[in-house]
Amino acid sequence: MTDKILIIDFGSQVTQLIARRVREAGVYSEIVPFQSAEAALDWDGLKGIILSGGPASVLDGESPRAPDKVFTMGLPVLGICYGEQVMCEQLGGAVEASDHREFGRAFLKVENHCALFDGVWTTGESHQVWMSHGDRVTKLPDGFKVVGTSEGAPVAAICDEHRRFYAVQFHPEVVHTPDGAKLYKNFVLEICGCRGDWSMASFKDDTIARIKRQAGFERVICGLSGGVDSSVVAVLLHEAIGDQVTCIFVDHGLMRAGEADEVVSLFRDAYNIPLVHVHASDMFLGALEGVSDPEVKRKTIGKLFIDVFEQEAGKIGGAAFLAQGTLYPDVIESVSFTGGPSVTIKSHHNVGGLPDRMNMKLIEPLRELFKDEVRDLGRELGLPDHFVGRHPFPGPGIAIRVPGEITREKVEIARKADAVYLDEIRKAGLYDAIWQAFAVLLPVQTVGVMGDGRTYDYVCALRAVTSTDGMTADYYHFDHEFLSRVATRIINEVNGINRVVYDITSKPPGTIEWE
Repeated sequence: MTDKILIIDFGSQVTQLIARRVREAGVYSEIVPFQSAEAALDWDGLKGIILSGGPASVLDGESPRAPDKVFTMGLPVLGICYGEQVMCEQLGGAVEASDHREFGRAFLKVENHCALFDGVWTTGESHQVWMSHGDRVTKLPDGFKVVGTSEGAPVAAICDEHRRFYAVQFHPEVVHTPDGAKLYKNFVLEICGCRGDWSMASFKDDTIARIKRQAGFERVICGLSGGVDSSVVAVLLHEAIGDQVTCIFVDHGLMRAGEADEVVSLFRDAYNIPLVHVHASDMFLGALEGVSDPEVKRKTIGKLFIDVFEQEAGKIGGAAFLAQGTLYPDVIESVSFTGGPSVTIKSHHNVGGLPDRMNMKLIEPLRELFKDEVRDLGRELGLPDHFVGRHPFPGPGIAIRVPGEITREKVEIARKADAVYLDEIRKAGLYDAIWQAFAVLLPVQTVGVMGDGRTYDYVCALRAVTSTDGMTADYYHFDHEFLSRVATRIINEVNGINRVVYDITSKPPGTIEWE
């Protein structure tokens, strides 16, 4: 039986990082919203509970609470930020609004020893942590002691060793708390007693067995977009149930240069997986002609994708299941504070839904994994590293990398410029250091001089960002020599572009893409 850690989510924007830190310690973790946490307390293999941070104040009578059972079932509990305040308030302590709020870098002074700090921090030392709170604990519940303080939080870390309850006002999961991962490792391995043996190899074996049980002898259709997520799903299904799975690849003509051919070659030839390749580029590009609004583009592509996919699935007949590449962040975002799961076919177009008339059950074998874990699983399954490590590509593809009106000519110009850009990034050995890089054809034409003649052509913008989780991003710091080389090649090799610019905008959550 797999050891599990339950993370009760109170709405923090970094709750996913808690799950990452736990998994990095070799322990399986899942996040559930506070509204549905009660049922999760009966999980087999549950070894401990973590209460996340959140934007609410426990002083508000309508604010979220943990199920009372959390504190009576004898399992270790760790409260983070809001989780500390909830723990104290529910166990008889007190929380008040602070006149010294702390947001950002702070320093924790270790006042007493506790098991959470074993081998990490020593009494009397001060260590950098990351704070984000306006309230603070002013009275401890019975049985607790203070083990850490900060300038704005006299109760910055507490514990009740007898009941194995621990809580901190700061966020150990973020990189700005340098020793935070060690604290989580202490909690799950030493305090909760987890074995720390969860790995991608064991996940692969367990998932293959689960797919076999779920699918039985029924036919399964896999929506193959050509991206990493759906590709890993396809190979995983083939290992589990062989030719019971048929992949449908709707080629909308908006992928990067050469990628559609690579997908077909890999899955039909190398893996011998039954594959239906739908050549639909004329249909999609025709529907997009003259469309300029980015949301209309997405919805147009999404609706058309569903129509084509449903038509092809109907030709196969007899399939009881649809498999898709839903990831854990998609699951979390769709259930937290919204009251129910999403049925969006996420793996290709990010809009639209699974029509009820298709009458198919879902298989989503990646719904417990983060993006980089999917890449690890792909490598475990033997997918080529260059394929698994490809930069993320949006479902609508190049259509949203051509702001403004869509034409076939513009799509092809953007694709060629993108190919040159990525080629130079690979030659410079920078591809793996960048989370995502792409070219954008701006809806602007400028006068330029090439040789002895004037031109009136488009401006190409280049974007390259670094990121750890795809939630936030900063621009990649290319040197001028590299940018000059790329610009020269694009202008010389791509007809229709006479000017190249580099986007150096840092991006907050959710805005890595251009539109």
